[in-house]
Amino acid sequence: MTSIHQELVGRVSNSRLDAILLDTPFGFQQNADEIAARTISYFREHVGCEMGLASFRHGGRATALEFEQFLTRLGDANYVFAGPGSPTYALRHWRDSPVRERLIEKVNHGGCVAFASAAAIGLGAFALPVYEIYKVGADPWWTEGLDLLGEIGVRCVVIPHYDNREGGTHDTRFCYMGESRLRLLESMLPEDVLILGVDEYTACIIDVDAQSVTVRGRGGVTVRRRGIERRWERTTFALSELPHPQVGRAPISPPSALERDGDTSPMLEQARERALQGRDALDRRDIDGVVAAILETESVLNEWAADMVGTDERDRARAEMRNLIVRLGDLVRGGGSDDVREYVAPLVDVLLSLRGEARREQRFKDADRLRAILAQCGVEVQDTPSGTAWSMQSQN
Repeated sequence: MTSIHQELVGRVSNSRLDAILLDTPFGFQQNADEIAARTISYFREHVGCEMGLASFRHGGRATALEFEQFLTRLGDANYVFAGPGSPTYALRHWRDSPVRERLIEKVNHGGCVAFASAAAIGLGAFALPVYEIYKVGADPWWTEGLDLLGEIGVRCVVIPHYDNREGGTHDTRFCYMGESRLRLLESMLPEDVLILGVDEYTACIIDVDAQSVTVRGRGGVTVRRRGIERRWERTTFALSELPHPQVGRAPISPPSALERDGDTSPMLEQARERALQGRDALDRRDIDGVVAAILETESVLNEWAADMVGTDERDRARAEMRNLIVRLGDLVRGGGSDDVREYVAPLVDVLLSLRGEARREQRFKDADRLRAILAQCGVEVQDTPSGTAWSMQSQN
């Protein structure tokens, strides 16, 4: 991709090039110093430009001064490159920091953000946890991305290595996901989020000033929405075309969000079965049945926790349970029951237990979400020195 970098360097509006490498994506690796040195050497010897290092390898270990130095270096640069490593690791340390705002400034003021491979995955509204799925065996899921492309009107997920064929006997297209897992991942996305696929040895160059997209390199760029694809190779087209694929192959019928590809934990299947039973009970307006399903789901999750603490499967099962609880709250409020507290007490106790666990583990965002769910159910939570109390909000 040498010629691509040379072209992008030439597009920087400021006559004084200030190029930097972000080392966060590979900051966890033992040979991080070697990777950084090799990258800087590559740009010097092949691209013909000097590149500095903006180092931020771990948010918990960087001092306040080191972090400010990193942000200052990022703010001053007009060419920012990041590439290999882990997208989820990078996002964990970039998220909830000014990094996104600094990158947006590059885009809005004539700079260049050149992200490749793992780093490119982080540019979308959601990011693909490729190593967790492909190497560790986690069920397909998405994590929150930087949504940098959303700032220019392209709300998407970025999937590099779109045409990968390393698997030989098994499908490794779509960044090692394969078609079946991609379909499942696609079904989990909001309706307004598309997939932006970039083939290997290929660049998708978005010029914000010119409102154009240029595809350079060996492969192509694909936009996919609900199984319908449009592809461009070695061409330039209007940026406005990118979010609106109009032609492609016949749409694929996506699987239900509850369906899963490949091996699935028996515990997860059991939890999902309880959730589905709860939905049936909701349809029958059977409040006792819903509460029973929720309590059984929580029992499954508690049994599961001993062996699978921290896995995303448990979180998804709990999400199903939380959905049930919110819907139950709507049912109770609309049913006019005189004994509302008696009906909701079991599920409130479940939610408060989960909230307490989240607070003990310092997952305060999760704890706040659970409190919001309780509020939706008409439950007011009071944290007191003697413990947590709750009461039903008056219905006016």
